[in-house]
Amino acid sequence: MEQDVRPKSAVVVRLLKHFAPDDAASIGPDDFVFDAPGVESIADACAGIVLTDGDEQRAATLLGIGAPMVFLGEAALRDSTVVNRLVTAFGGERIGIHAPVRRQTISWSFETVSNADFKTVTPSNCEPAWEALTANGASTGTLAAWWLVAMRDLGATQFLVRTDIRDDTDLNLCADLVESLGDALWLAPPADPAVPLTDWVRYGQVRRMALIDDVAASAELALHEFLEAA
Repeated sequence: MEQDVRPKSAVVVRLLKHFAPDDAASIGPDDFVFDAPGVESIADACAGIVLTDGDEQRAATLLGIGAPMVFLGEAALRDSTVVNRLVTAFGGERIGIHAPVRRQTISWSFETVSNADFKTVTPSNCEPAWEALTANGASTGTLAAWWLVAMRDLGATQFLVRTDIRDDTDLNLCADLVESLGDALWLAPPADPAVPLTDWVRYGQVRRMALIDDVAASAELALHEFLEAA
């Protein structure tokens, strides 16, 4: 693990909420909200709407009725030209990317061409990496760090990455991504109140965090105590 580096800038925390019509009154201007039936009623009242598997037309509809930002998910993963068109139509400052990611699985293969007398075992990836996932969690083989920077180059301006940071390797991958994307990057943990979010800040260098409503209460208290001590 990298050495303990205390926060050099403020940590910003927002809520990442699941929407139901009865919750409309509780949505605030700093909240990110998952797309769901009826979300149109609060489209202009939140910080952004997260489309996990919504298509280009759904994104355009929400932007057209006033959503400050739409985070594209699988639609951008399938076809990057969606980002180009929405940036052109609505401006890059309103287009974000939603990316569920996880550690890429390393597979091994035998190579016998160079010398028939022995076999070598070669890993599919020589370095640890996160890969982008589809909306249902299926593997894509797409390197998340490369893809997110490519989406930024196409005009997207905010990036909501959802992942489970399990160990020192994940923390280092997180710190690398923060270095690449800076304050445009929002990290969201799984809905587990035991997630060591202070490690995300200390070692993963996370500065922008979106807490799923299930984990927010206990996590915000732990973060507040840590940052006060720091």
